[in-house]
Amino acid sequence: MEGNQPQGSLSWRLSSHPITLLCFLGFRISSLLVYLFGLLFTKNFVLIFIITILLLAADFYYLKNIAGRRLVGLRWWNEVNPENGESHWVFESSDPAVKVINATDSRFFWIALYSQPLLWVALAVLAIFKFEFIWLTLVVIALSLTFTNTLAFSRCDKFGQASNFAGGALSSGGIATNVASGLIGRFFSR
Repeated sequence: MEGNQPQGSLSWRLSSHPITLLCFLGFRISSLLVYLFGLLFTKNFVLIFIITILLLAADFYYLKNIAGRRLVGLRWWNEVNPENGESHWVFESSDPAVKVINATDSRFFWIALYSQPLLWVALAVLAIFKFEFIWLTLVVIALSLTFTNTLAFSRCDKFGQASNFAGGALSSGGIATNVASGLIGRFFSR
């Protein structure tokens, strides 16, 4: 059955890193399900809050430090300049010549990354319609964590694509190399 499915199909069996993929999806789905279970079936807010926060924190850490690097070759972090206290994001992407990204892993990653904040917004609307405003505190925390990862990985992907494009133009030789080196030389000579 695996041989009949084209590369990029949504089947975890085609993944290059199936355990990483299943853990990544497990954290993402379980935080939503625990919250939904708590909102619909129980009134024990504190227990559901704690479990959901722990799952969201595990998801944030696992996505940022493990799943992003293994599934799509992307990583990001925030650095603070100790001299002036300014912070900036640092993006890292693997070299496509060195690490080939599996299309199935990439597809799962980006679908899960972009759908998670949308699902949390839908759960916020559900909480508002049920007049369960206390649950919105948990949704705000979930949205801030998932949106931060979504934004950071989106920027990291764009940064990686731009770096790969620029690197490809510089290494192809000829006029691109001359133009780029002239521009870079002028920029740093100021």
